[in-house]
Amino acid sequence: MPRRTQPDRAQQVAPSVERLGDDMVNFYLVEHPDGLLLVDAGLPGHLGQLRDHLARSGRSLRDIRAVLLTHGHLDHTGLVTATQQAGAEIWIHESDAAILADGPLSSMRHAKPERSMLPYVLRRPAALGGPLHIARMGGFRGKPVRGVHTFRGDRRLDEVPGQPQAVALPGHTQGSVAYHFPALGVLFTGDALVTREDMIGHTGPSLVSRGFTHDSAAALASLDRLAELPMALLLPGHGDAFADGPQAAAALARDAGQH
Repeated sequence: MPRRTQPDRAQQVAPSVERLGDDMVNFYLVEHPDGLLLVDAGLPGHLGQLRDHLARSGRSLRDIRAVLLTHGHLDHTGLVTATQQAGAEIWIHESDAAILADGPLSSMRHAKPERSMLPYVLRRPAALGGPLHIARMGGFRGKPVRGVHTFRGDRRLDEVPGQPQAVALPGHTQGSVAYHFPALGVLFTGDALVTREDMIGHTGPSLVSRGFTHDSAAALASLDRLAELPMALLLPGHGDAFADGPQAAAALARDAGQH
């Protein structure tokens, strides 16, 4: 019986950067002469998509040198086990490392959201689409992950191909970060700033709703830090790329408010 996989929905979003995943969840493949990188790791159900995409250019999971996680939520960590077993180094801010070590559902303990999902679902039943999609794609079946590389605060990751700058943007989780690749002109924002927010049905730069955010006051303050970063193409964990830079994105996210 042929192996069931997700369709290859890779999209070139910048030189040497491809967006993978699906309509709800993004993760990114970065090509560098010293090796491939993933920024975030999607859901377990994306494994076939990633393998097939790599195979089309004669590569495999073994060619991925590192996985940079913007935070520890389960819709960003689903391929960590497979890539780590294939030889990739896993990088995450030390404040979110416990989520990986204790398993994906531990985020409810280590980074408990400010609000229940119930009010969002009552106002907008379509908000259930995100959690149901995560369940269908195996997000709740992830295993604990240990042996990862951690860092604190802002740090240039000299050990990683491309030497990206990790920028701490706490709020969504305590260890939320962005990764800036100056040579590529891209900034991966994870869920510190998204351009699609399914809980409220918003499109455009915004914070993630309080139903999935640990500390909304800190998330709002992190927009000030984001606005200070150099001009770059923003590549979020959810939604389309934003080309007008961090300052404009932060301003629009403030205008969108917190929900």
